[in-house]
Amino acid sequence: MNPLLEVRDLVTGFGSMRVVDGVSFRVAAGETYALLGESGCGKSMTALSLMRLLPDGGRIVSGSVRLAETDVLALPERDMRRVRGGRMAMIFQEPMLALNPVVKVGAQIGEALALHRKLGGQAARDTARGLLDSVGVPDATRRLDSYPFELSGGLRQRVMIAMALAGEPQLLIADEPTTALDVTIQAQVLDVLRRLKAERQMGMLLITHDLGVVAENADRVGVMYAGELVEESARDAFFAGPQHPYSRMLFEALPRPGDGGRLTTIPGQVPPLDGSLVGCRFAPRCPHAFVRCREESPGWQAINGQRVRCHLAGQLPAQDMRDRVAHAASAHPPQPLLQVEGLKVHFPIRRGFIQRTVGHVRAVDDVAMSIQAGRTLALVGESGCGKTTVGKALLRLIEPTAGRIALGGEVITANNAATLRRQAQMVFQDPYSSLNPRMRVADILLEGMDALGVGAAGQRRDAVSQLLRQVGLPDDAGGRYPHAFSGGQRQRIAIARALAVSPRLVICDEPTSALDVSVQAQILNLLKDLQNDLGLAYLFITHNLAVVEYLAHEVAVMYLGRIVEQGAAADVLRAPRHPYTQALMSAVPRIEPHAGEGIIRLTGDQPSPLNPPAGCHFHPRCPHAQAVCRQIYPDRTGLGGGHWVRCHWVAGRHPDFSKEH
Repeated sequence: MNPLLEVRDLVTGFGSMRVVDGVSFRVAAGETYALLGESGCGKSMTALSLMRLLPDGGRIVSGSVRLAETDVLALPERDMRRVRGGRMAMIFQEPMLALNPVVKVGAQIGEALALHRKLGGQAARDTARGLLDSVGVPDATRRLDSYPFELSGGLRQRVMIAMALAGEPQLLIADEPTTALDVTIQAQVLDVLRRLKAERQMGMLLITHDLGVVAENADRVGVMYAGELVEESARDAFFAGPQHPYSRMLFEALPRPGDGGRLTTIPGQVPPLDGSLVGCRFAPRCPHAFVRCREESPGWQAINGQRVRCHLAGQLPAQDMRDRVAHAASAHPPQPLLQVEGLKVHFPIRRGFIQRTVGHVRAVDDVAMSIQAGRTLALVGESGCGKTTVGKALLRLIEPTAGRIALGGEVITANNAATLRRQAQMVFQDPYSSLNPRMRVADILLEGMDALGVGAAGQRRDAVSQLLRQVGLPDDAGGRYPHAFSGGQRQRIAIARALAVSPRLVICDEPTSALDVSVQAQILNLLKDLQNDLGLAYLFITHNLAVVEYLAHEVAVMYLGRIVEQGAAADVLRAPRHPYTQALMSAVPRIEPHAGEGIIRLTGDQPSPLNPPAGCHFHPRCPHAQAVCRQIYPDRTGLGGGHWVRCHWVAGRHPDFSKEH
């Protein structure tokens, strides 16, 4: 049986650089082929080559791409437009760059429906609404009339997925399709993709750095390094024992539950893909490399059904990828630093000629928290629950409606907010939007130092070089502009900028969401080292619960503007008590099998903060909800050791509380 997609010896170049160098693989109908590798390895360029959407200066040098019986590379551009988005569609990594900011969401989806399915008018609008519903966009009818900038990062990503599905493609190329999504929506979206793949026998090329997503969704896995495929295997064989040293080091870089020590990192960086490459491209970073590796490029070898390009294939020692060694925690004694009481952020809804206030969006509604010096509080929850708004309100980037914020014992007001910015910084979720595209990296890092008078003027340039090395960027990065870097590299620049002014508190809004696991390990090691050395406090906003287990001391779970459970990380993540926290934990993709544990499927969507439900806000989606939940918002119930939860079911006010979960 012929494959749906067959790629043979694909070579894509930019001048003398071969960013994709001799790549070959197949994807069958109804199969998911996962492509793994670090930023800069050529994964996205491979996908763009298949779609013939290369940036200026890029060209396909040689090779073939066949979609069923169609030679994609031989098609004229007029015919390629019908294939692109119709028979073959792509979900891009950065939705804000892929979506037109001045065209409403419904019109953008409607354009794809008109081109590929000849739908228009009300039929197109109804179909577009159904697509948004299928990928978990709440209040889909209203969102059709929204602009992309009015949506959160997670919602923009879901709109991108809906647009890609609009043409009912035979092959879906998904470039980090769930990177910006929290785990419950990620599970929902991946369920949609799996269902559509099964119903339509759609092939899928899945590009991701999340090994948990690969473990739960891929049929076969290809590992890419420096423009080449270096390992290919069936999923189960790959996770049982990866054969290439690079694949093994990707596994070792993963954070593990209960492991508070340093993560394994891969030394050095992906080499420049020019004509000077000799031998195995991974040899300069490989702990097993010997003379032959540096002189001769390895060919493919078969090991127990797996294919690998390594001179030492089959000779590396057996290794348990799940074995981790715990280390001692930070030696810094906790000291009070940030205290928040009664924080509220309500956005007014204004209508009419005189813009009369007719209601409020309760984005943050009575949040209290405390973070000690040298400690990390992780704030987790679905997109739209108010996590990012909390972070911005603490820095007064958004003015709070009510509440008290104290840093180091000093109450922060509008009059002394400048003091706060000398001691607290934020790493934003989208580095492309938060970095000035017209400034070189060195000037971006210097801007904060100059504005706040950090260090002597003559020492700041040296500090920039040190910061770049700390976050794993080359020395020449300071002279380049943000657009010259990959998404992961831009996030490292954003982290370096936050650290440039030596803050005491760092608010990290999804700082590793765009990073592959090896770079994520470098950043997490850096954050932990800085915390140990400087006593930094972190408010870590994330949907990656594996990172939370590794880095956080305490966890706060947020739902619809309020914290519903909080406690030590081990207590909350290993024995969650609130039904919402249980659903979050069950939806986390894992390398290890779930061992019979099912994902808790939440019914419906998160309600609008404009009109939150009466009683417990979670009751419309809660499997344990009863009458009291619909009438009274629950008080805190202490569970011991600082662990508390707001839930009538946990408090024992329900007749069925005798069940142990």
